[in-house]
Amino acid sequence: MLYIGVLKRVLPFFVTFAAGLFIASFFVSVSSPSVSFPRRGHKFQEIKRLREEVRDLKRTNCELRKQLSEARRNMDETSAEKFDLYFNEEVPAPPPPPRAPRRVTVEK
Repeated sequence: MLYIGVLKRVLPFFVTFAAGLFIASFFVSVSSPSVSFPRRGHKFQEIKRLREEVRDLKRTNCELRKQLSEARRNMDETSAEKFDLYFNEEVPAPPPPPRAPRRVTVEK
């Protein structure tokens, strides 16, 4: 008797669920979606490549600064002043972007 009560409650659920899947299969794909996750190795290789690139850029930047300081030491006073006018080590920050104009609403 107990099994008949459970069967009366569970069987209609599964029949309704199967009918719903059957009807839905006409409109959408019922199969599980194919999700491709990025491989961890590719991300690791990209991070490694970026770190090497940053290290190379820092090394190049340091070498250029050394060359610049050597060139300044080898110049005489007048040419050094002209050189400083044209080539500054520190570049000023760009100006901030302009603010967006305010929208004025006119009530009718």
